[in-house]
Amino acid sequence: MKNYPEYYEHLKQLMGKLGGEISGPMGGFGHLHKAAVSEGVLSAKVKELIALGIAITVRCDGCIAFHVHDALQAGASREEVAETIGVAVLMGGGPSVVYGSEALEALEQFTNEDWRRTKKKSKNGSGARVTALELESI
Repeated sequence: MKNYPEYYEHLKQLMGKLGGEISGPMGGFGHLHKAAVSEGVLSAKVKELIALGIAITVRCDGCIAFHVHDALQAGASREEVAETIGVAVLMGGGPSVVYGSEALEALEQFTNEDWRRTKKKSKNGSGARVTALELESI
């Protein structure tokens, strides 16, 4: 069983290392990410839910970890994440059922009270060098 909160923190560290190696592309990706999910006609929450649906249909575990986390941070409810999983299953068929189940597990892990208390102890979770929204500063 994958531990999505730990996987999320691990990926942030790896992305920080990658940013050190290829700062231009990663900085550009960070700017793109920030612009794409910023408030506009669609809220940041809706944009993160869309990103989660896409993450499920393209079968990206790391993307699922980031976008479940970021959707919750943007104010998405459990029910909104669950409905997003349902739309992804519609669009992606059987494989999306499997990855939708993974997204549900990630949701359960990220909403676990113990994980949320631990996360509040440090500025960005584990002292990792980068978060998804910090990529533009690399």
